[in-house]
Amino acid sequence: VCSILAILSFFTKSLPKKRRHTLILLESGAALLLIMDRFAYIYRGDTSTLGWWMVRISNFCVFFFSLSLIHIFNLYLEDLYLNEGKLKKLPIRLKAIDWLFLLGLIMLVISQFTGLYYTFDETNHYQRAPGIFICYIIPYTSMLMQLSVIIQYYKHIKRSIQIPLITFDIVPIIATVVQLFSYGLSLQNITMVGVVIILYIFVLVDMNKSVENASQMEIKFLKDEQKNMRIMFEQTAEALASAIDAKDPYTH
Repeated sequence: VCSILAILSFFTKSLPKKRRHTLILLESGAALLLIMDRFAYIYRGDTSTLGWWMVRISNFCVFFFSLSLIHIFNLYLEDLYLNEGKLKKLPIRLKAIDWLFLLGLIMLVISQFTGLYYTFDETNHYQRAPGIFICYIIPYTSMLMQLSVIIQYYKHIKRSIQIPLITFDIVPIIATVVQLFSYGLSLQNITMVGVVIILYIFVLVDMNKSVENASQMEIKFLKDEQKNMRIMFEQTAEALASAIDAKDPYTH
């Protein structure tokens, strides 16, 4: 579904270019997140060379795409508030989230060599490390900062878009808290992908409304233009007739 939505986003010309690109990245990232999450479960416990590599690559990608989706959503918010929101400059919190993504990526790479977030036992099974709580701090903080911006500037955005924006942060935050104390169900990934799909649906609905309003305005403009041309023609004809009549004393 996410892959299909990414393709549909690619062919959607009604959205601004940057926002369309972020939607494509969101849907593609969500699809890859689920694929890698599935590979992580398929190859866990596989002690072959392929299993050894796949478990490590897929788990790294799961953490990477989880961070990336939040970052891409942040890019979407930046474009949304600069254009539709009419903000003269971006809130510092949104800029800070971009740097938090970079920090989270560095920490993720470091964890691959130190076992800070997770390790693998002799049977090639994923094991959480004591530092797993650290990896949740950056996405959790980023989503809270995004939510604070959305709430603060809610009047700058249409109500139809406010719902998916708030949902994008609130639902994964709840899922993240639950995920901290449970393992075995990819609740965080499932909710993340779900809100990405919901965001696309609401954006599509809003886009359709905008196109419909634009069409109605264009029709109204054409009707008004036609009416004005008819009035102008009648006034021109009357003016010419009056001018011609005025030349002769009798008709005058």
